[in-house]
Amino acid sequence: MKQENQNNGVRCLGQQKKIRVVMVTDGDRVAQHVIENIAGSLGLRCISASGGNPTPISGEKIVELLKTVHHDPVLVMFDDRGRQDKAQGETAMEYVASHPEIEVLGAVAVASNTAGIDGVTADACIDCYGNIVNDPVDKYGEVKAKTGKKPVISGDTVDVLNDMEIPVIIGVGDIGKMDKADDLKCGAPITRKAIEEILKRSGVEYDRKP
Repeated sequence: MKQENQNNGVRCLGQQKKIRVVMVTDGDRVAQHVIENIAGSLGLRCISASGGNPTPISGEKIVELLKTVHHDPVLVMFDDRGRQDKAQGETAMEYVASHPEIEVLGAVAVASNTAGIDGVTADACIDCYGNIVNDPVDKYGEVKAKTGKKPVISGDTVDVLNDMEIPVIIGVGDIGKMDKADDLKCGAPITRKAIEEILKRSGVEYDRKP
């Protein structure tokens, strides 16, 4: 394990360290199992209590729990349960991202079929075949269209990301699903790759267990 005086990698937390967080915009039961599993396999931490559809706890409670972790980065889930407006998930995410003791490394923006939303521009997407693409994907992880522009991900819990300063946003389809392409029995390779890509672009070292 890395020591406190090192900047990169999994580290023990000291009093002066901001807690590094990767936000995930999905929290249903399938997604929760996937995120918990990936956290364990990469040597990260996960706030399991943030899992739920919709997000069952407040942003204040999530920060309180984040302050109890012994090392970071930490995976945190947020879910609006398909609502178009800003609901529990986005409200909690807004609080966590703006907290002075939290450093957001990036976000996994999850696509859904929710209508009437703006979507968020991603830095890249991971399609259902595990490719890093510069095109938007749908909830099945299929490329929607080749626009020649940065991909825009449409999902029920992503619009609020437009109001935040998020260093890295990676878009994916429905976590743990995508017509079994992201099944946990296969190691949820799409979601895992999205989280690894955020860590890589953030310069964070981590355990690479198979």
